[in-house]
Amino acid sequence: MSAIRSHRYSVAPADLEEFLARRVSLIATIRKGHPGLLSALLVRLDDGVYSDTWRWESAAQMGAALAAIATFPEAPLTMALTQDATAANGLIIDER
Repeated sequence: MSAIRSHRYSVAPADLEEFLARRVSLIATIRKGHPGLLSALLVRLDDGVYSDTWRWESAAQMGAALAAIATFPEAPLTMALTQDATAANGLIIDER
């Protein structure tokens, strides 16, 4: 069963370009060691908050990547450009 990690956060308009570049680098680095990352979807919502949903092949693969997060220097560099960040994990139970 696929798993997701969903983040919500704000990014200052002046930081958006740098944030996007750092996010691309972070995703590439994670995929090198954890190929179970299937997709990473970033959406700017109507209120200006970003919803960033990462889909994994399985909860075990997602858990392994999260356990290794300290080994990815891009993670704190990327998230340093966000404010009011929250995260939640879940399993996809229905998709059409």
